[in-house]
This record gives sequence, structure tokens and C-alpha cells, in this order.
Amino acid sequence: MSKKSKQKLIIVTGSPCVGKTTVTEQLFASYENSAFFDGDWAWCVNPFSIDDTRLRNGDKTVSFALSTYLNSNFDYVFLSSVVVIDKAIREAILQDVTAKNYLVLGFTLTCSEDTLMERHKKRGDKNECSFYWLHLNPIQSDYVIDTDNKSIQQIVDEMKFIIDKAGE
Repeated sequence: MSKKSKQKLIIVTGSPCVGKTTVTEQLFASYENSAFFDGDWAWCVNPFSIDDTRLRNGDKTVSFALSTYLNSNFDYVFLSSVVVIDKAIREAILQDVTAKNYLVLGFTLTCSEDTLMERHKKRGDKNECSFYWLHLNPIQSDYVIDTDNKSIQQIVDEMKFIIDKAGE
């Protein structure tokens, strides 16, 4: 990244099993001077309920991690998480980031119900496959990437094209 370019915070969200972590890990590895935070660990509680007000502590954890990475002058900071598909949660997290002058790029990964069920089975998850997150509307400014019938590399390449062009 040139000295003139802004840092980029890349947010990757979507349903469980849609490929967020796998894609984000590969994106992260493809960019020098980058950092990656898997935000789902910040909300890893049992039982999980998006309405549990204690999860707002997870929001603060994510804000702190993103602030730390951005303030450490990483050119690219990647956040992967299911819950940042929720506009209010994402806005609260970004509001508490202390870094300044960075560009936010949001990506919502999606797929068909059949693909999601297939990926859920491959993962060996014993929980029932839910389509709740899959059918939420993406945040309006997000780039929506349909992952059906695409390799991880094809998805990464599609996202890299957008990331590399942003801010030019």
C-alpha cells in the first residue's frame, strides 16, 4: 500500500458455514502488513442469544482489537464475524474504534440454502442448520458475494479486486 493510501478495515460477515473464516484467513495471508481478528470469539458464550445484553462486552472487545491493530499501522485489518451483519452492532463497534482516517469495506457472503446445508454437514456441526442469518438483509453499503459454485480462491480474488480498487 502506498504512503498516500488509507488503512483498510475489511469486515466479512454472513451466516455460519458460509465461508467467512476460511475466506478471511486466505485474504489476510495474501496481504503484507495485515492483521486478522475472528470476532466470533468475542461472543463465544453459552447459551448464545443475540439479545443478551452482556454480549455488548464482546462488542467492546472487538472495538479494542480493531483499534489496537489500526493504531499499530497495519495497512489491512480484517474482521470476520457473524454478528456484524447487524447494523446496530457494527455501528457500535466502529463508533468505539479509536483509530482515525481509515476506510471500511464490508462484505456479506451468501449462498443458497442447499449449499449452506452441505457446508454445515461437512463441518460436522451437531447443531441444527439454521437459515436465520442467511436471510437477513445485508448492510446497504456492503458488497454482497454469492459463494455458490465458487472456489475459495475465486471468492478471494473477487474480494481482492474490490479491496485493491477501493480508495483509489
